[in-house]
Amino acid sequence: MSRVHIWLLLGLAAMIWLLVLLEPILMPFFISMILAYLGDPLTDRLEAKGLSRRWSVSVVFLVLTLTLTLAVLVLVPLLGRQLGQLIEALPRVFTWVQMTLLPWVQSLTGVDLSTDFDQLRQTLMANWRETSTFAAALLAQVSRSGLAFMLWIANLALIPVVTFYLLLDWDHLKRRIRDLLPRRYEPTITHLAVQCDEVLSAFLRGQLLVMLSLGIVYAVGLTVIGIQFGVLIGLMAGLASIVPYLGVIVGLVVAAVVAFFQYGDVLHLVGVGVVFAIGQMLEGMVLQPLLLGDKIGLHPVAVIFAVLAGGQLFGFTGILLALPVAAVIMVLLRYLHDRYKSSSLYESPVSHNGDEDI
Repeated sequence: MSRVHIWLLLGLAAMIWLLVLLEPILMPFFISMILAYLGDPLTDRLEAKGLSRRWSVSVVFLVLTLTLTLAVLVLVPLLGRQLGQLIEALPRVFTWVQMTLLPWVQSLTGVDLSTDFDQLRQTLMANWRETSTFAAALLAQVSRSGLAFMLWIANLALIPVVTFYLLLDWDHLKRRIRDLLPRRYEPTITHLAVQCDEVLSAFLRGQLLVMLSLGIVYAVGLTVIGIQFGVLIGLMAGLASIVPYLGVIVGLVVAAVVAFFQYGDVLHLVGVGVVFAIGQMLEGMVLQPLLLGDKIGLHPVAVIFAVLAGGQLFGFTGILLALPVAAVIMVLLRYLHDRYKSSSLYESPVSHNGDEDI
């Protein structure tokens, strides 16, 4: 290994160590980077139509701000109410399971699950109470600590400011980074960066829009047919759609259970099936061809592992970084795979007698 490679590895290790140390303050900057990345294509389109970069950024920034503000004002109170109603309905669900479902399972299989279920119910209800107690204690602690509250507000206030300036200088930053690359490796690194951008576009732009659209379709459909917690179930199914078929399976099962307890008839169960069938048809025939096209995506297992590993290593900041890092790693692995397949290590030399050398 040459001295240059050693210095590069040391620099990479120092950067990772610095990120670990600065992790508590990096969250608003990473959120701003994601928002700037999402808004850059629209900014470039407005700039191509004749607007200056500053005016294009202002328009996109205003659209992002209004969209996020409207979502918070409308969804947060609604989801809060539905979540509270769901918690209130849990004892009734537990009672039905214990009095009806478990005896039926025991009559079919001969297995008595009542003791295990009773322990599970007590654990879940205790966790709900502990969650509310923890939330109250956390709010009390924040209110007592003026410095912590001010830092929290400052982090939130940083997000729009940093997003605006990153969006304003996004293309300039990309050019500066490209100019700093060694001329010998610049074409290869640029090619890999374009492939990384394709993967990130598929997930951070295309897949997120697909998830949002499906969440809206499911939420509106379930609300129209009168299913309780329709908005909560719909948005949950939309978020779970980051993994193919997981969203429709989770949403369909939960909505069917809620419809059964709420109405107890077949008609509303059929209605739930129709809502999710419409969502799947829209996803397959409209949303994915329009928003994703033939872009390269990450494997569902890679998505799950990346999110869990990022959260385990770096908390919420790690979750934000999980998919971008996984996309870069996947592109690099594909590049190394292609290099390996074209190297002499893969194509074994053939000896003169026709036998392969081992």
